[in-house]
Amino acid sequence: MIPGDIPLWIVLTWLFVFGAVVGSFLNVCIYRIPQHERLWDQLSGLNHPPSSCPFCKKRILAIDNVPIFGWLWLRGRCRFCRHSIPIRYALIEFFNGMMWVVLYLAIVPEGFRAKAEWSVLYSPLGALGQVGLGQPAMIWLVNAEFIYFLILAEALLVATFIDFDLMVIPDGVTVPGMILGVLGAIALGAPTLWPVWFFSKQELNGLQVVLPDFLHWMIYLPEQIPWLNQHPHWHGLVASVTGLVIGGGTVWLVRIIGHWAFQREAMGFGDVVLMAMIGSFLGWQPSLLVFFMVAPLCALAASVVTFTLRSNREIPFGPYLSGGTLLVVLFWNRHFSAYETFFSRGPLLLLVFVLMGLLFAPLLVLIRIIKHRLGFRDPDDPDSLEEWTSGDQLTFYANKEVREVHTPPRQNNWPGNSAGRGTSHTDRWRGSR
Repeated sequence: MIPGDIPLWIVLTWLFVFGAVVGSFLNVCIYRIPQHERLWDQLSGLNHPPSSCPFCKKRILAIDNVPIFGWLWLRGRCRFCRHSIPIRYALIEFFNGMMWVVLYLAIVPEGFRAKAEWSVLYSPLGALGQVGLGQPAMIWLVNAEFIYFLILAEALLVATFIDFDLMVIPDGVTVPGMILGVLGAIALGAPTLWPVWFFSKQELNGLQVVLPDFLHWMIYLPEQIPWLNQHPHWHGLVASVTGLVIGGGTVWLVRIIGHWAFQREAMGFGDVVLMAMIGSFLGWQPSLLVFFMVAPLCALAASVVTFTLRSNREIPFGPYLSGGTLLVVLFWNRHFSAYETFFSRGPLLLLVFVLMGLLFAPLLVLIRIIKHRLGFRDPDDPDSLEEWTSGDQLTFYANKEVREVHTPPRQNNWPGNSAGRGTSHTDRWRGSR
């Protein structure tokens, strides 16, 4: 097994424990980061004040903060005020521990005779495909890549739950992750998945015939470019920054075109920064696979399942970008590395992307026209609002002086509950009584 001769079950047990402990901190991040607007306030707010019950404001004891078991020991209630504690906290801790275990099993091959090809991150063009990579170097590299992508997974988990709750992705999640992505790429000093620019030998001869002479400088094999091998840390920097710029820039461009086509915000700026962070870890080619192929398929599958359950049709795209990223990492060796042929076409890719961009805007306009013809109305369009009836007018005046008071959830249908809040007329009109 890699590393050393420690039994696998011991390694996985400790990984789960550490993952659950970190998951407890991620719960703090999910709760506190959105409470502030500025980046520094979001980060500094994680340390102070100490964790306390949001209802009785008493500080949570250290023994109650034990991941998973603390929630089970208290039976999901505060020790002091006995208010219920959502089970989501314990589930996130459990899920994070399992994610550590799954990523380790997927990235780090098992056994004394383990081969680099057994890792999900293996690609002949990637870091694990280097010629002459010895066993000690492979042991260090697979464990370093495990930690590298674990940082990405933790940032994605926090961004996912915040986006689900509030439909925003704060910079306190993505900006530190982006910085760590670039620094980690420099430290690794090798293309984690693919080089920043490469060609297959099968495509090279054809490109030399098709392309004009002034573009031939772009079509060299990676081993023919000296600085890729002689200065690997510089290559890591260039690959990460290129992924950051292209990943974030692609979403920004789609955001601009979508706003022009639909006359409303198509994607939030948080998705732009999230995709830039993903690109800093994966590189520009895998990040495009995430955005254009895997994430939309995840969103489509989820929307089909939840279509009848959700009254709000707005779908935050951040969680599907996060899920698509993890799928690309976990199935890279088996499925996604097969797209090497497409990305090895070099300058011809520029032509493909230009054509896709030219077709994208008319396609969005066509979708908007079809939705309008079928009777789907934009909720932000004033013309789509329902007619204001006399009943609405009476309800408005009857509840003009409604007192906004936060009360505990109603336990029964006693009319005094709504009367005490001054909302009886509204409740009757909406048919809730």
